[in-house]
Amino acid sequence: MGLRAGDILLTLDGKDLEGKTNAEVSEMLRGQVGTTFSLRVERPGVSKPIDFKIVRKSIQLPTVPYAGVVSGKTGYINLNSFSGNPSKEFKQAFLDLKSKGITSLVIDLRGNGGGLLDEAVEIVNFFVPRGKTIVVTKGKTKQAASVYKTLREPIDTEIPLVVLVNSGTASSSEILAGALQDLDRAVIVGNRTFGKGLVQIPRSLPYGGTLKVTTSKYYIPSGRCVQAIDYKHRNEDGSVGRIPDSLTNVFHTAAGRIVRDGGGVTPDIVVEQEKLPNILFYLANDNLIFNYATNYCRKHATIAPAEQFKLTDADYADFKAMVKAADFKYDQQSEKILKTLKEAAEFEGYMDGASAEFKALESKLAHNLDKDLNHFSKDIKNMISIEIIKRYYYQRGAIIEQLKDDNGLQEAVKVLANQGKYKEMLTVAAKK
Repeated sequence: MGLRAGDILLTLDGKDLEGKTNAEVSEMLRGQVGTTFSLRVERPGVSKPIDFKIVRKSIQLPTVPYAGVVSGKTGYINLNSFSGNPSKEFKQAFLDLKSKGITSLVIDLRGNGGGLLDEAVEIVNFFVPRGKTIVVTKGKTKQAASVYKTLREPIDTEIPLVVLVNSGTASSSEILAGALQDLDRAVIVGNRTFGKGLVQIPRSLPYGGTLKVTTSKYYIPSGRCVQAIDYKHRNEDGSVGRIPDSLTNVFHTAAGRIVRDGGGVTPDIVVEQEKLPNILFYLANDNLIFNYATNYCRKHATIAPAEQFKLTDADYADFKAMVKAADFKYDQQSEKILKTLKEAAEFEGYMDGASAEFKALESKLAHNLDKDLNHFSKDIKNMISIEIIKRYYYQRGAIIEQLKDDNGLQEAVKVLANQGKYKEMLTVAAKK
């Protein structure tokens, strides 16, 4: 068994790592492919340090970490980046799903920050005919102008598609989603995308600096640019805020549906992202979830397949006991807001007349650890389950767990199950 999550690094090539920062250790671990280094670690539950000799390799993470059948005959492909050769991985995953008899497909681009534009065009080509213009770049010079068209025969121009997006969907992934929307080839579900539609060229600066020069913009089939008008005023999650229609321009899809520019790709169906409770962030930040998963894995050599794994009530009771023993401290959002309100009342001179009300409210809002661990047990259990499953089934298993209670995926499956509604959404009647 090699290195495990939870191992504590002690020495690297005999050099003591105590007191070094993550960045310093990361730099020491790097080196030329094929070279070796020795590592000594301390493992929870093991009395003596363990020594490893590790050969450095170039690691290429899969761009399709998971693909499978999620409901009935609906396929699902998670595409997490456009680096490497994603079109090849995507094509193989799609053909494998078709061999299993899928009749509809969900493409998940949430959190996909983009990458190679050619790869995005290639994936669009799997679903639309040859010769279609997918994206055009336009700048102030002729050299900045380029046209990207589909060059091959498609794999399937009929299979119903839903594309899942969110505020982390950016650049090439926005081109993929936006092009399929403009060509009325897919229903887009989720949240407005990031809004990055610029072509930028890096230029070296003195002292190791880099300047990115914008040379042109991307325009998708309807003629709109996905670039956000305003980068400054964004929502807390990084998404584009509401943009008044007066600041945007109207464009039309191939079927005549209205779409707008000025701020990424707006979904055909908006699914609000669930807000996670404050206590969850504190539990993660204090490494309590990580440490519990480490102890859990030490006691369990194997677990059920990711699709079947379920954290038991006894497991959660153990976790709660660990949290209480750790003298865990946290704040609730309501307490933070009340503190801000109290400071404002004091500043404006209203505190004298409202002090009793504030004290009563503080008493009612004072958090109770036992109560909060029970009230938010669903979210906390989900996070614990993901952390445990990652130790056995890695990224693929974590995605499977996340999909068990995924509002976006549920909406996608719902739309694809109702072909009447699906086709109606892709007609001119479905104007925004």
